[in-house]
Amino acid sequence: MRILAHRSVLVVSRMLSSRAAATQASQVAPQTDQKWDLYAGVLVERLPIVTKTLEPIEAKFKEMLNQIELEKSLKSNHELRKETEKQQLELLKAGKIDLDSEALKQTAQDLEDAYNEEYARFKPAPRVTEADSKNDTRSLDRKLEQTLVLLVEQKLGSKSHYLLPQGLHRKGESLRETAERTLKECCGDKLQVTFYGNAPVGFYKYKYPPSVRNDGAAAVGAKVFFFRSVVKDPSRNVGSDQVKYQWLSQDELQKQLQQPYYQSVSQFLL
Repeated sequence: MRILAHRSVLVVSRMLSSRAAATQASQVAPQTDQKWDLYAGVLVERLPIVTKTLEPIEAKFKEMLNQIELEKSLKSNHELRKETEKQQLELLKAGKIDLDSEALKQTAQDLEDAYNEEYARFKPAPRVTEADSKNDTRSLDRKLEQTLVLLVEQKLGSKSHYLLPQGLHRKGESLRETAERTLKECCGDKLQVTFYGNAPVGFYKYKYPPSVRNDGAAAVGAKVFFFRSVVKDPSRNVGSDQVKYQWLSQDELQKQLQQPYYQSVSQFLL
């Protein structure tokens, strides 16, 4: 009985101590109910225009596959026609057949020579454009093998930074609608994009500078939800001359953006 009574006293004392500690912690702990501004950001991508240049091992492998395909493939209609016309020509020279003159007016060899001549005149467009040579980061006609991402200059506090377009959420809007409105306000109507969906693909939050919070800002910072979109027509660029913007590759983004922001954005870059 004494042992049970002693255990009961210990349990009660521990419970009282735990409650006292919890009460003291609740009095000392700071308030964490902070208000954040809600933003919608837009990742605007210009997808590659041309295929990437093959690495040496890729080119060698492609050549091997082409050779295997050539060896195992059946003859085309053009090749069969050439063989037939060759046999007919030999018979014609031997006087064994008499063909109508219209039958050999344009032979398969004539067609092949015409195709080869046209191919010799063809010159593919250069992969390195004038915008590449001038390093014109405002042009969409650059780095054709890579994906370009749109950055616009925006003011945070007293300083300006290049960021993905972002805008403050308004009451009654969905985040997707906020993203669409923000892009239109930043870039005008000329730039046409297609949004991939209604759900954000990334998230980033930052606190406002002390100078902004000291000016009476109700929120301590911003929470940004990013939506992915792709340019419909690369010939239609940003239509506003008042906006400073850049189209950058992923390597250029890493150099341009601040490291914490880039680490967040890079999570949803393809």
